[in-house]
Amino acid sequence: MAASSNSSLSGSSVSSDPEDYQPPIWKSYLYQLQQEAPRPKRITCPQEMESRPKYYGREFHGLISREQADELLAGTEGAYLIRESQRQPGTYTLALRFGGQTLNYRLFYDGKHFVGEKRFESVHDLVTDGLITLYIETKAAEYIAKMTTNPIYQHLGYTSLLRDKITHRLNRTRSEPKKVTFQQDEKISPSPLSRRTTLKDGPEKHCNYEKIHNFKVHTFRGPHWCEYCANFMWGLIAQGVRCSDCGLNVHKQCSKLVPSDCQPDLRRIKKVFSCDLTTLVKAHNTPRPMVLDMCIREIEHRGLKSEGLYRVSGFTEHIEDVRLSFDRDGEKADISANIYPDINIIAGALKLYLRDLPIPVITYDVYSRFIQAAKITDPDSRLEAVHDGLLQLPPAHYETLRYLMTHLKRVTMYEKDNYMNSENLGIVFGPTLMRPPDLNTLTTLNDMRYQKLIVQLLIEHEDILF
Repeated sequence: MAASSNSSLSGSSVSSDPEDYQPPIWKSYLYQLQQEAPRPKRITCPQEMESRPKYYGREFHGLISREQADELLAGTEGAYLIRESQRQPGTYTLALRFGGQTLNYRLFYDGKHFVGEKRFESVHDLVTDGLITLYIETKAAEYIAKMTTNPIYQHLGYTSLLRDKITHRLNRTRSEPKKVTFQQDEKISPSPLSRRTTLKDGPEKHCNYEKIHNFKVHTFRGPHWCEYCANFMWGLIAQGVRCSDCGLNVHKQCSKLVPSDCQPDLRRIKKVFSCDLTTLVKAHNTPRPMVLDMCIREIEHRGLKSEGLYRVSGFTEHIEDVRLSFDRDGEKADISANIYPDINIIAGALKLYLRDLPIPVITYDVYSRFIQAAKITDPDSRLEAVHDGLLQLPPAHYETLRYLMTHLKRVTMYEKDNYMNSENLGIVFGPTLMRPPDLNTLTTLNDMRYQKLIVQLLIEHEDILF
């Protein structure tokens, strides 16, 4: 059976329409094996054991040897019992009959039963899943090793849906171009910076940022087939993994082969604040988080001359209202002066958004590179080191940082009104944009001056981000 299934791998043909897709017969081979797997048979103890833990049933036989367990299980495929270990009293062993021999596993309980990664509500379910896995891995080891060599991922299913989703978003973007404008003070003549900003921030284009999938172990109800290799996902629980951002369902081993082409689905994005930056911008098809664009637009429009901008705190409850509005309404959130006349509320919401990112704008991966760059005494060498670090940022993070630094540069152009220079902004945004991977208090305190210095340098030399 396995041989004929393997030989079918190279000759399969499938429909290009994901709606019409059904797993080919040979892709159901593992499903057939699961149906054939031995069923668990509990071997009960004829007498009540006083030492039996409350979370075990009559399958507990107390302190018996391996040999005694083997005799009790002999001749019955799928039979199982639980015994107390003679070598380590107080610990428990699952004895299971499979393949004509008795297998012994250390058994644990922490509210659920487990011998490995999977956790089960009952010992019976644990044994059922174990027998399925043992049977399939015994009968189809060669097949499993080869089942990813001819994936369907590039031909149908998820990838076809992905193409349709991208096409739909591109069409929407062309019909509804989004613009980001800056309020221009008539007293200030257009500078090279503002001219460059005008050119850069016109109609937005589709941003094809690469994003890895956010896979998490998942339990599928009913038969499920992998959307990478199309093979059956076997077992009772935790049969595979699902991307929590786009919904892709694959085997755990197949997840290592899936390209970094996740297209987050807005229906799966539960909130805006505290959402991964790249996930959010891909879900909304924007080059930067909409929170950044909307808050900066509002601040540019009515707050550049506000004294202490970004240093004077708005009311916490009002900032929380803005956060809830973005989480609830997304880009339709109303943060206008009619609702929030105090511009410090909008500035506070922007800082909160950046502070709440699970991965900061200057990511953990490059944090130490920037800190080391800040310690360089020669200005030219320091700037070059910072530039090298910028090139290591993910594209969405780079674009977010570029846009923010352009805005903060403009804030400093109104220093006589708002009393905010690059040093003050560095103090405010340094710890917000940069967080050490190790949240050691001493490390954080020691790095604060370097964080400030990096942001100050980026504001004063924001042209290195273009």
